[in-house]
Amino acid sequence: MGVQGLTGFVEERGAFFTELRVRDTKLVIDGSSLYHQLCFASAVDFRRGGDYGPFAAAVRDFFGSLRTCRVAPFVVLDGGRGADDRKLPTLRSRAADRLRAAHGLSRGDGGCLVPLLTREAFVQALGRLGVPFVQCFAEADREIAGLANRWGCPVLSLDSDFCVFDLAAGYCPLTHFQWRSVCAGEGAQGCYVPARCFSVEKFCGHFSQLNRSLLPLFAAMNGNDYIDLAALQVFFSKVRSPRGWAAGKGGKHVRLQGLLNWLSQFAEPTEAVDNVLKYLKKHQREEIRELLCTSMEDYTPSDVNLEAFFQNGKYDCEAARSSDLPQWVLDALAKGKLAPFISDALILRSTFLHVQVENMQRPSAHSTALPIRQVIYGLLLKVSQNTEAASPSKQTSELPVVCEFDRLQKTLKKTFVQAASIPTDFCDDHFPLDKLMEMPMSCRQMFLLETLGVKMSFLESIPSHLQLPVAVTCYWIHCSEPKVKLHHLKALLLMIVSGELQRITNDPDTTVLCAEDDSIAYKEFLKWKEKKLQNKDFDLDAAHSFCQWQCCLQMGLYLNQLLCTPLSEPDLSR
Repeated sequence: MGVQGLTGFVEERGAFFTELRVRDTKLVIDGSSLYHQLCFASAVDFRRGGDYGPFAAAVRDFFGSLRTCRVAPFVVLDGGRGADDRKLPTLRSRAADRLRAAHGLSRGDGGCLVPLLTREAFVQALGRLGVPFVQCFAEADREIAGLANRWGCPVLSLDSDFCVFDLAAGYCPLTHFQWRSVCAGEGAQGCYVPARCFSVEKFCGHFSQLNRSLLPLFAAMNGNDYIDLAALQVFFSKVRSPRGWAAGKGGKHVRLQGLLNWLSQFAEPTEAVDNVLKYLKKHQREEIRELLCTSMEDYTPSDVNLEAFFQNGKYDCEAARSSDLPQWVLDALAKGKLAPFISDALILRSTFLHVQVENMQRPSAHSTALPIRQVIYGLLLKVSQNTEAASPSKQTSELPVVCEFDRLQKTLKKTFVQAASIPTDFCDDHFPLDKLMEMPMSCRQMFLLETLGVKMSFLESIPSHLQLPVAVTCYWIHCSEPKVKLHHLKALLLMIVSGELQRITNDPDTTVLCAEDDSIAYKEFLKWKEKKLQNKDFDLDAAHSFCQWQCCLQMGLYLNQLLCTPLSEPDLSR
């Protein structure tokens, strides 16, 4: 994430940081960076993605350290891709990188891959811990910067874009935030988290007192998540930096250092842009000027008032207002009750399906959950069977289509998927999307269960928090290809039972009585699990089957959320 090569350069030098003791302060946290960092730090085996317990424990411990140091955290999460979809090329590139990583892991190579439901497990953990969080309508960076400046507190992230923003209290990289090593402190001030803060002054001073207002232009020209201008290669091939294209001869980060040295001769961005354009062909200049200026604006802190959201729960931004989405959908998105997948499908009619460590010779694990996704698309894009009845000949052309990015063997491909038509007795013209939450709970529950192919009478004897996973498991057994094997089903049920034993034995709620047998059984299970983890054998077909189950659970969760949770949401950490 962020400016190409900047994190590596800054870390390599090490001289651009100041020591910081984090305590007695608010802290604005980049949620995406944090859950990636905690996931990678807590995972035992990336091939077996899906054990979210250690991840949830790491989240709990992280915020426990902040509480000990009287740090008030406010987590800000990215939302959807936004109506302009400017990051699509970057997102496609990252999806291809994940696909290569998944393929490597499936063959026994090393590597890291975030499990499918990590983001959902993170949002659940924040809710359990009472940590304030907001999910922005689109990219969160500008809103993170705006909130941190409003409060005069640091930003905690792993995104080098925050080296470029003008931040009142600076940017703390997560790699230098030693939350596992809380220090006792001296006297009345109390304990603190040792950290390091990026110093813009030291950084600009290293490049002949570069004017910090030129940093956004540097980011745009060097390449970031939004811009990678091939046309600027002409500039880089012709121009000469005052100190050469590198501070030293050769080595890494040559172009980055050369560009910063070249920019240091200018007093402000407009003058620098004019000098860049001199090296380009005349017919390119205005287009490139516009692209550079637009990209520089990405480093202006947003005026969206997130403080108001954390005070009264109201999220208001221009992009959300102009989206024409129902207010209840906007509210649910901001509170993390609907995933960005939903807003992408609604606004862009385009979604990314994240790859797992699966058998690349088989169809994508997401194909099993396709019928659930089609129902979600049908609800979002309001397809009623009334339309078909009125005009059978136009049935195909009138069904909305959503573009899905998924894998085909080892390649990222886009597929156009038709939305399902919704039964008229559930969603006629009286119940468009903006009225969906007003429908009787019983109707929404019946619709969810019909999609999953399960009757409520079958689930009545099952604890409410397990009804959705059990319904999804029934769907998985019925729809997976190849068919689920009995020992795979037994393994899944064993994990569900072990999660229940963990809940019963560790639940602080004194109304839940824990039998001694439950505690003994859970301890024995943990011993058995630890022993099994020592076994390095990896059954790719079994992994593929469980990947299919996770895909079904993910879409079951999303459909349940869209229907305003007619079934209780299961705890993904158990």
